[in-house]
Amino acid sequence: MKTLVRLIIVGALVLSFSAVGYAQMQATPPAAPATPAAPVAPKEKAPMSAEDMAKKAKSNECLAKANEQGLHGKAMKEFRAKCVAS
Repeated sequence: MKTLVRLIIVGALVLSFSAVGYAQMQATPPAAPATPAAPVAPKEKAPMSAEDMAKKAKSNECLAKANEQGLHGKAMKEFRAKCVAS
C-alpha cells in the first residue's frame, strides 16, 4: 500500500513538472523583426550663396588665428565671436 501511494505521489510530481514545460512550449513565438525600408537617397544640399561662403571663410580665418594664439575653451569662443563680428 505504501508503495502504491509513493508511486502516485511521484507520478503526480512528474506530471506537474512536465505540464509546466509543455505550457511554456506552447507560448507564441516572438514576432519576426520588421523588414527595413528601402534606403533613402541623401538630400542634395543647395549650393552656398556668396554671402554664406564669405561667412564661412571669415570663420575659418578666425579659427586659424585663434589656433595660432593657442587659445582654447572660453577664450577661443570669445575671440572667435569678436573676430567674426568685426
